[in-house]
Amino acid sequence: MSATLTEQRHTLAHLLAAAIRELYPHAKATIGPAIDNGFYYDFDFSGGAIPGADNLPAIQAKMVELLPTWKEFLCEEVSPADARSYFAKNEFKTELIDNLEAAKEKITFYTIPAINYQLSTNNSFTDLCRGGHAEHPSADIAADSFKLDKTAGAYWRGDEKNPMLTRIYGLAFETKAELDAFITQREEAIKRDHRKIGAEMKLFTLSPLIGAGLPLMQPRGMIIRKEIEDYLWLLHKGKGYGRVWTPHLAKEELYITSGHAAKFGDELFRVSGKEEKFFMKPMNCPHHMQLFADNQFSYRDMPVRYFEPATVYRDEKTGQLSGLTRVRAITQDDGHLFCRVSQINQEVSTIVGIIKEFYTTMRMIDGYWVRLSVRGPEGNYLGTDEVWATAEAALESAAKSNDLPYRRVEGEAAFYGPKLDFMFKDAIGREWQLATIQCDFNLPERFDLSFINEKGEKERPVVIHRAISGSLERFMGVMIEHFAGAFPLWLAPVQIKVLPVSDKHTEYAQTLVDSLSAADIRAELSDGDSLGKRIRAAKVEKVPYLLVVGEQEITDKTATLESRDAGKIGVLPLAEIITKLQEEIRVRAV
Repeated sequence: MSATLTEQRHTLAHLLAAAIRELYPHAKATIGPAIDNGFYYDFDFSGGAIPGADNLPAIQAKMVELLPTWKEFLCEEVSPADARSYFAKNEFKTELIDNLEAAKEKITFYTIPAINYQLSTNNSFTDLCRGGHAEHPSADIAADSFKLDKTAGAYWRGDEKNPMLTRIYGLAFETKAELDAFITQREEAIKRDHRKIGAEMKLFTLSPLIGAGLPLMQPRGMIIRKEIEDYLWLLHKGKGYGRVWTPHLAKEELYITSGHAAKFGDELFRVSGKEEKFFMKPMNCPHHMQLFADNQFSYRDMPVRYFEPATVYRDEKTGQLSGLTRVRAITQDDGHLFCRVSQINQEVSTIVGIIKEFYTTMRMIDGYWVRLSVRGPEGNYLGTDEVWATAEAALESAAKSNDLPYRRVEGEAAFYGPKLDFMFKDAIGREWQLATIQCDFNLPERFDLSFINEKGEKERPVVIHRAISGSLERFMGVMIEHFAGAFPLWLAPVQIKVLPVSDKHTEYAQTLVDSLSAADIRAELSDGDSLGKRIRAAKVEKVPYLLVVGEQEITDKTATLESRDAGKIGVLPLAEIITKLQEEIRVRAV
């Protein structure tokens, strides 16, 4: 049986260790696991030369040289004493051996026998390992399917009090084609980095005086954000949702009741008032529970649907923060529906329809899939097994009835209920978890919510939590990279630039800008420099349309329209240009 990709990657980590032993005999190998996209191995090079990026090709060449001789891995269980004796000169391995002995776990060596190849420093290769390798590396691993990638510093066992090691990363895939595709995608991702494009286009600002993870929206970035928010509301307002507003903080008792304080205590921002203690809100749902509780609803009112694009706050670790995609101030396009069990399927179906329409508009619908996130064997979950079984069955039934391409995944549920997490691919094939639908029987119980049913009795509602874009900040970051800054007309901060050929055409150009602006088209005048320079600048800014005006256009009351995507369109009357752009904006064309 051929090895799995994870087993191949794990084997390559050992092959890297063997190559390092050949080229850097003073090195002490520590640990080397398989990871997403490849593998790494940490080494202590304190006894001599330390390889850097320039040395990676030579190390990789040695790996390729050794690979044909790695015909089989042999496993042997050894005693702690024998293991310590073998690695007597490597304090890192002996520490691992001591830990295995203390935990009463078996100690295994994996060896490439001497008969298979000859190393100059030793005639076999042995490493301490639990296993999980390609049994026949030379047959299972293609020599051109991996590439050493980079080096980095890493503390032994992740503790800054321990020695600093050198980590060598490698990429590994089943085939060279997959490796090349990943490298190409990564290079394209660097070009599309939303932090780089955001700075160039002046979309948002990160200020150290404001604080990490607290981005500021520039005017042009705010246009994009507001267009997304308005479109989200447009998709909801005809479907029974009411807009609400809730404050940015609440008494700590609210989150003690909801369970958020116990679950996310270290991630909550605490605020002390003169007399009371507050939390900056990490979630909107406890606030929306209070809105529902302040009404006397009957079964005739159900479902009750709230919509709020509200900012919540979570004290994420500084090292995990990144541009717009990982922040501390998170604006969720949040919605909560209070319904009966019999209404779950229909409500989920309505939300699914909104999600599909939204991501079709964003050109991300192809190849999507849905993760049915349920409880795992470990985790701090609210509620009884019976409640969870009901909630999971309800979501799975809705997924089936909506013909969703779903997979059941354990351990990814919210602490109060299961979820349908929608996974979408961007323009270069990267996967993002964006929309979510969550089924919650627990918070209505904790807040003692009820409505009056047909029998005049109190009945407990179910809450469906849903977000379409996830968070506006993260979604903006994804969209900047998805479109590489070349936004469709309806999202573009500047939709059209008017360029007079020379100064004597500026007055007429300004009248065009005024007319376009009056038609709710975001237009700017571009004058001053040479026409060629202004055209180049507009293309660098990725403005969707340009209007060039000169003597003939003034005489004929026209303008020459050029598209960023389609090239020169031609000379058209202004009214026709406005009609064309308005229609493209109306249908949100991409």
